[in-house]
Amino acid sequence: MSDLTLAPRRRPLWRLFIMPVLLLVAAAAWSAFWFYSASKVDETADAWRAREARSGRVYDCARRSVAGYPFRLEVRCDGASVSLTSQTAGQTAAQAPITAKLGEILVVAQVYDPKLLIAEFTAPATISEQGDQPSMVVNWRTARSSIVGLPAVPQRISLVFDDPAIDRVSGSMQTPLARAKHIELHGRLVEGTPSDHPVIETALQIADGSVQELHPLLAQPFDADVRAKLSGLRDFSPKPWPQRFREIQAAGGHVEIVQSRIQQGDVVAVAAGSLGLDAQGRLEGELQMTVAGIEKVIPALGIEKMLEEGVPQATLDRVAPGVKTQDVNNLFGALDRAIPGLGKVIKQNANVGVAAGINALGKEAVLEGKPARAFPLRFVDGAVFLGPLKVAQTPPLF
Repeated sequence: MSDLTLAPRRRPLWRLFIMPVLLLVAAAAWSAFWFYSASKVDETADAWRAREARSGRVYDCARRSVAGYPFRLEVRCDGASVSLTSQTAGQTAAQAPITAKLGEILVVAQVYDPKLLIAEFTAPATISEQGDQPSMVVNWRTARSSIVGLPAVPQRISLVFDDPAIDRVSGSMQTPLARAKHIELHGRLVEGTPSDHPVIETALQIADGSVQELHPLLAQPFDADVRAKLSGLRDFSPKPWPQRFREIQAAGGHVEIVQSRIQQGDVVAVAAGSLGLDAQGRLEGELQMTVAGIEKVIPALGIEKMLEEGVPQATLDRVAPGVKTQDVNNLFGALDRAIPGLGKVIKQNANVGVAAGINALGKEAVLEGKPARAFPLRFVDGAVFLGPLKVAQTPPLF
């Protein structure tokens, strides 16, 4: 009997190519998907721009490009600009738009997570009014935003700025208008839907912020942390802001200040309450405030300067009917003639009396271990009252 040698059975060679072929097919499919998604960017952006333009907000790009293959979509907009028409109470559609321009916007989305958009903005930005030369210049070290929920509906939005600075431009001169070390603004949908009475919760944080030209209290660096909830919106459809504010007022909407804390040096203030709009678009409502170090705030209210310049007749009519401005000025003059400098001393020490009056109006409290006073901050017809004292006036919103 002879020995039989069995030859080894050969495996089909085609099996060796299964994995490479599958990888090649997957790569081709992924590439096709990426290029299809990239081709839809222009279409989606143009549709969004058309919707915004109907609301008086015209966005444009001098050059737009798409990159990021294979796992990201990077949309780069060079020469970005936005023109705003009828976005404030005093602006009409017939007026030239307010235009803002900035160098570049880079928007990034992961192909496998298209509901998260991250954007970076390149400084500087310029703001022009009525088609004139730039009236403001905005700079920052870094600026980023993120939006969660697109392309379906926005659920959460965040904006973060490091070292933002706003300067007013007059000819070749630039004057500081606002500064901050860090600013964060977060918003999220907490009730309703974007198309049916949404309610938005917001959080604003400002570190070392200061604003010139608005009020002396804002000129010195301050930190702020504010949480608020906005109700009364009909939907998120694009529309001018005055129209949106009218809808909020008609629906009885309001901003609920859930929690706020502002610190400026040794002065600390916390407040909570609700603010709405009256039929003329002016702020109304009340905040309950607690302030530690209020005696340091009084000089910044400018009451001494008001007395030195003369007491307005409208103020006298409110607090002392029948007394004329000239009578008060004559009284100060008579005091100065009788005892030189006496009238000026009385004016200069007016803030002491005002501080005492505020202490008498509120009640004693303790804030973060410091003696404090608690009292209401009222908004009536856009005017801001600290007790009986009018400390500011806000413009109408529509």
